[in-house]
Amino acid sequence: MGSCELNDAIKHGEVVVNGVRLHYAEQGEGPLVLLLHGFPESWYSWRHQFAPLAEAGYRVVAPDQRGYARSEQPERIDAYTLLHLVGDVTALIAALGEEKAVVVGHDWGAPVAWAAAALRPDLVRGVAGLSVPPLPAGPGTLSAARENFGEGFYQIYFQEPGRADAELAADVKSSLRRILCGIQPDGEPRPWIVPEGKKLLDTVPEPESLPDWLTDEDLDVFAADYARHGEHAFTGGLNWYRNIDRNSELMTAFVGQRIDVPALFVVGERDLVNAMIAPEAVQYLLTHLTPRLHRHVRLPDTGHWTQQERPAEVTEALLDFLAHLDK
Repeated sequence: MGSCELNDAIKHGEVVVNGVRLHYAEQGEGPLVLLLHGFPESWYSWRHQFAPLAEAGYRVVAPDQRGYARSEQPERIDAYTLLHLVGDVTALIAALGEEKAVVVGHDWGAPVAWAAAALRPDLVRGVAGLSVPPLPAGPGTLSAARENFGEGFYQIYFQEPGRADAELAADVKSSLRRILCGIQPDGEPRPWIVPEGKKLLDTVPEPESLPDWLTDEDLDVFAADYARHGEHAFTGGLNWYRNIDRNSELMTAFVGQRIDVPALFVVGERDLVNAMIAPEAVQYLLTHLTPRLHRHVRLPDTGHWTQQERPAEVTEALLDFLAHLDK
C-alpha cells in the first residue's frame, strides 16, 4: 500500500459531471485547489501535495480525469476534446459546492488548467502549470509533430485506436513502471520516438531499479486503479491524444487568448518537454499569454514527473503562489 493510501485524512468520492462519473480524492477545508494529473497518472501523482496544502488551509481535490483510473471512460474518441475536459473542471467546481478554484495541472493536466483559466476566469482565480506551458490554442497539431519529430513520435504512434492500448494493457504495472522510469533513462531531455518496426514498449525497457521518488507500493496503487478498465486500462488517456487535431480546430477562435488570472509555471530543467518546446519559446509564450505571471520556476536535476520527483520544491512553489493570491 502506497504512502498516500495510509493517509486517513484523504477522503474519496464520486460525482457525475456532464454525464461522466468522476472519482476524486480530497483533503482539507478552505479555498478550493484542484490538482489535475497527466498521462499516464492519476489522483495519486499528487500524493505528496495533499497534506501540506490542506494543513495550510486549503481544500485539496485531485480527480481522476475522464477516462483515467477510477473514473468512467466514455466510449467515443471525440468525447475527450479539450472543451470536454475544461467542461469537466467547471462542472466539478460547481458539483463540489464551490464558486471558484485555483486550478493546477501537470503534463496533459496543464493544457486543461490553462484553457480553463483562459475560458472561465470567472471560475478560476489562479492557475499553475507544471511541465507544459500555456500554448496559443490547445496542444499543437499532428502535422507539426510529424514535421518536427517524424512518424515515430509517440503522439503519432498513439493515434491508431487499439495499438498502444493493447501493448500497455498487457501488463499494466510493467507499462507504468517502464514509462515513469524509462522515457528519460539517463535524465536527458529528448523526444519520445518509436523507431520503425519497433513497438512502443521496446523504447522503454524495464528499469534495473526504481528511482528514489517511486516505490513498488506506489506502482501498485497506480496499477490497481488502471487495471479496473481491463483491456482498456490506458484507452481513456490515449484518447486525449487522439483529439489533438480536433482540439486545434475547436480552439481556433481562442488563438492568442491571454490568461488574465494570476499564474505560475514550474518545469524541470531536464523535462523531456524541453526537447519539444525550446526554453526561449516557453519564455515567449509566458510573456505573451500570462501577463499576470507570478513566477517561472525551473527545477534543477528534475525530469518530467515534476510533483513526484521534487515534491518539496513543487509544494513550496504552490504554497507561495497560493499565499500570493490570498493577500
